[in-house]
Amino acid sequence: MSSQPRLVVSAPSSGHGKTAIAVGLLAACAARGVPAAGFKVGPDHTDAAYLGLAAGRPGRNLDPRLVGSHRIAPLFAHGAAGSEMAVIEGAMGLFDSLTGQPEIDGTAAVAAALRAPVLLVVDVAAMGHSLAALVHGFRMFDEMVHLGGVVLNRVASPRHEEMLRTALDDIGMPVLGALRRGDLPAVLPARSQGPVPVAHRTVEAIRAVRRLGEAVAGALDLDRIMALADTAPALPAPAWSPTDALAEATGEPPVPPEQRPVIALAGGPGAPYTYVETAELLTAAGADVVVIDPLRDETLPPGTRGLMIGAGLPESYAEELSANRRLNAAVSRLAHDGGPIIAEGVGLPWLGHDFDGRPMCGILDATATTAAQTVAGYREATAPSTSVLAPAGARITGYKQHRAIVGPRAGQVPAWTWSGGNPEGFVWRQVHASQLGLHWAGAPEIARRLVAATIPAGGRVPATPIAAHATVSPSAGHSAAVSPGAGHATAVSLGAGHAAAVSPGAGHAAAVPPGAGHAAAVSPVAGHAAAVPAQPPGPPADPDEDPGEATLSLSALTIHNQDQGTATPAQ
Repeated sequence: MSSQPRLVVSAPSSGHGKTAIAVGLLAACAARGVPAAGFKVGPDHTDAAYLGLAAGRPGRNLDPRLVGSHRIAPLFAHGAAGSEMAVIEGAMGLFDSLTGQPEIDGTAAVAAALRAPVLLVVDVAAMGHSLAALVHGFRMFDEMVHLGGVVLNRVASPRHEEMLRTALDDIGMPVLGALRRGDLPAVLPARSQGPVPVAHRTVEAIRAVRRLGEAVAGALDLDRIMALADTAPALPAPAWSPTDALAEATGEPPVPPEQRPVIALAGGPGAPYTYVETAELLTAAGADVVVIDPLRDETLPPGTRGLMIGAGLPESYAEELSANRRLNAAVSRLAHDGGPIIAEGVGLPWLGHDFDGRPMCGILDATATTAAQTVAGYREATAPSTSVLAPAGARITGYKQHRAIVGPRAGQVPAWTWSGGNPEGFVWRQVHASQLGLHWAGAPEIARRLVAATIPAGGRVPATPIAAHATVSPSAGHSAAVSPGAGHATAVSLGAGHAAAVSPGAGHAAAVPPGAGHAAAVSPVAGHAAAVPAQPPGPPADPDEDPGEATLSLSALTIHNQDQGTATPAQ
């Protein structure tokens, strides 16, 4: 049973200030000496990183689409263990969903699964008594969601605040805080930097979190908010455990202590460039996980036998990746020596020849250029062949967010295929590279496969399959959280064939025009072995015309018109 006090911070839509409020609330709790934990609904690495910085412990993601709805409560209990206040920041609006299925992956669905009260943040700058109608509608829309209070953001004046409080008092809705225009400073670093400022523990990031904490502490009623969080009932689900998850998924023990391999995980001292559970799973599988920062570290950790690059590192750091020539050469040597590498997101362009004309590792025969629009959406992918990551036929739900257009889109052996679309990514030797990001908590077998692939005595990829429609429920009595060690990142994986995973349907696609021409392939870095050959060219196609691609904003959601070849607004 998990009885951690908790609440969900949400809003009617994006842009109301819920991220700043959630970060500030955690920082204010930490300043009071209250052990806190931060969570983000959905796949967003950036918000989760800042929530973690504010709480003083790793921020985690709760994404039903990636890990399955049945794992949300166990993962929460694992991440919140030992805390006295857990804040779950919602995604978009309370009843919104990128996939158009809020009953599966929306913030309200997560709040219901966690039986957590909701604190609604509303930008009231242009609102009067109509606020009461809006709040009443949100309160009554879903009987499984408990709306426990409202925070008024961007109040114009004392008179304005009095009017709004009166309107909400008439419907019996508590106001738990009010901020005037300018009270909530826009101090968080630009989102284009992703989680990097947190990973690097920059002064800018630390100062921003502190200022938000001070603003929230001065304007919100923390005692009443914490009392609201205390009303959350105990969760019956046992806490998730990486050890139990691996045992149930594979039935195999960890590797012997004398064979523990060193696996490098991309990240920084403050946050990983992947989901937090990844390092926990790799450690439970028998690896010594050491963080490597591709932007700063010039060598791989001593004895490195495997590398994992998560999708959290933004593409905006391509110049820094290119400039790190010594590390690029070391990664290339690892790949050509047969070391396993799993690369997500910008990891694929990094392993290629060049990105916007900047030389990269030169392992894969691919180039990348930056397009004008961002591709962001869930995909249900199938592994066309056995690799270090998955056996042939495994189905996994992932999330992709990128502007880079990779050419060719796939190698002779693609990493993934999906219904109605072109293959994507590269599998070569023990390298698996794709722009699709995974949450390993849904498929812990990936950690076991990566560790096994590093063992010289068993040099072949293990035969452990990723079970389709597998359900992982940690055994009772294993609720203790596993905190990553100093310098160890953690990540999350997703499983094949979750009950929550569905094939992308019409209405979830965003057409992304390719960049003006692809950069010409360049020769690999001097001294490197030849790169993996490209897949033979096929008929011309929009590199991301496949269904299932959705932009981050519902207002920008588009559907690719197969007949006209143009992008049109979704209806």
